[in-house]
Amino acid sequence: MPNASLLPAGGRTHPVLLLPPDYVVADFSGEPLEELATPWVIGRYDEPRPAMYTQALFSSARNLHVGVDLGGPVGTAVHAFVGGRILHRGYNAADGDYGHVIVTEHPGFLDGAPLFALHGHLSAASVARWSPGDVFARGDVLGWLGAHHENGGWPPHVHFQLAIDRPETHDLPGAVDPSEREDALRRYPDPRSVLGPLY
Repeated sequence: MPNASLLPAGGRTHPVLLLPPDYVVADFSGEPLEELATPWVIGRYDEPRPAMYTQALFSSARNLHVGVDLGGPVGTAVHAFVGGRILHRGYNAADGDYGHVIVTEHPGFLDGAPLFALHGHLSAASVARWSPGDVFARGDVLGWLGAHHENGGWPPHVHFQLAIDRPETHDLPGAVDPSEREDALRRYPDPRSVLGPLY
């Protein structure tokens, strides 16, 4: 169950991806799916994915997903859930990594302290249009879903991850060792607390 307390009093959020009503909530905890019938797919938070992360970037035990994946066609707009500013942008080039990524800062959460959000697997054009310190409003387009060749080698989706501690770079661990679960879920809260009850 998402923790609704992350939203400021009276706060409203905008969908990060404008999903159709018939999207699929995938189960990646078993064998990875070869192909889904729709590009509109949700990948779950706090899900062990032992068969998915086979790239050298991941150790054999680093398989607990600590974000929410929102899938759609290449070029689908990724929106700001609330207003904020660009904290970091960059490119993580390793196979299986985020590809093009933006980290945003959002004031007014956590008893007045900011909340941070990572948006991974974007297009190159998404990152090129921003500089650190640029501000945006709730619902503004932050970028677009990247294609396989620019998003770390994945089907098109945005990995959306919250963080309560200020990220030092344009990177956060999107999957952790299950032995680190308790601390990771504290540091990276359930994104449904701002996305709403997607599943």
